[in-house]
Amino acid sequence: MASLELKSLRKEFDGGSIVAVDDLNLEIEDGEFVTVVGPSGCGKSTTLRMIAGLERPTSGRIHVDGADITDVHARHRDVAMVFQNYALYPHKTIQQNMAFGLRMSTDMSAEEREQRVYDAAEMMGIEDLLDDTPGELSGGQKQRVALGRAIVREPDVFLFDEPLSNLDAKLRTTMRTEIQRLQEELGITSVYVTHDQEEAMTMGDRIVILNDGELQQTGKPTHVYQNPTNQFVAGFVGSPSMNFVDVEADPFDGGVRLNGADGSFSYDLTSGRASAFGDIAGGSYVLGIRPEHVAVSEGDVAGTDTIPATVDVVEPVGSDNYLYLDLGTESRSFDTEDAPDFIARVPADIEPEVGDVVQIAFDEDSVHLFETETGEAVTATDAEAVTPMQ
Repeated sequence: MASLELKSLRKEFDGGSIVAVDDLNLEIEDGEFVTVVGPSGCGKSTTLRMIAGLERPTSGRIHVDGADITDVHARHRDVAMVFQNYALYPHKTIQQNMAFGLRMSTDMSAEEREQRVYDAAEMMGIEDLLDDTPGELSGGQKQRVALGRAIVREPDVFLFDEPLSNLDAKLRTTMRTEIQRLQEELGITSVYVTHDQEEAMTMGDRIVILNDGELQQTGKPTHVYQNPTNQFVAGFVGSPSMNFVDVEADPFDGGVRLNGADGSFSYDLTSGRASAFGDIAGGSYVLGIRPEHVAVSEGDVAGTDTIPATVDVVEPVGSDNYLYLDLGTESRSFDTEDAPDFIARVPADIEPEVGDVVQIAFDEDSVHLFETETGEAVTATDAEAVTPMQ
């Protein structure tokens, strides 16, 4: 087991015209399970490959347990990696696949390797498959073999590069809990790259969010979810995505009134909640509210602090319904110029008809404000629990 530290890590391609990772600083504690998430092309897999020694950083350093391994050959790094495509040798048996890394990187005897492989296979529940070849196995069994091959190494650091993306939804859930159980049992420092934010939120002790090669935020999953440092993080983390609406903030007796940029609606924040944003009166902002924090009442008679909205789509998802609403103003996405629907996540017994006018209200303690130009959060954050954009 060991700590892992990335210092000002940068990776360029094509002579510097493409920057895949830009000045990444990250400290991972001994035995910590960290998930790295972000959109395609954000630099998460490139970061993992640099840690493994499969890519050489353009600049910056990589330290494992205080030792600089930046220039150490991949073969000599005490790191084990689990790949998305399993990377099993089709002509070798499962036993030979799992023992290959030990044979190449250690001086263990054949008997020692055989025992180590059997112990790992037993841990993964595949001891009966050791004489089979990969072509005889299912996707889930192949993934267990790939995990077992990493476990036998007993490395300082585990690296996972989207290892479950080729599995069906049910098997992904099973394997997700299996990986968590193994990591807790073995206590090995782990970095898990995924594009699936549900995996990132549920598996990691800490979540790291990248975009365009830059670190956006890191912290405990619940803290990042509740206190996004910018509009990108707010929109990327959470499903359905956070709603965003352009507003103008105007003072009134007892609080601040948030007016839709086109004047189509107003929403009042009490003075207590408004004070959390500082002096915002007279400014233009982007209001953010998660779908589960939008309350919906049926009927077209407006009440105090409610906004009328027209139902465009009702999407049942079992225990909840997603209501796609038209507020009469342009809501906006964090990463596209297209105007998305405004979404409310409500209990399944709330079932308005398409075209109905409903009244919505926000949980004002869950209202976020972001700077219009920079996307940075106006909401105060806990500096010890969250690392903002570098």
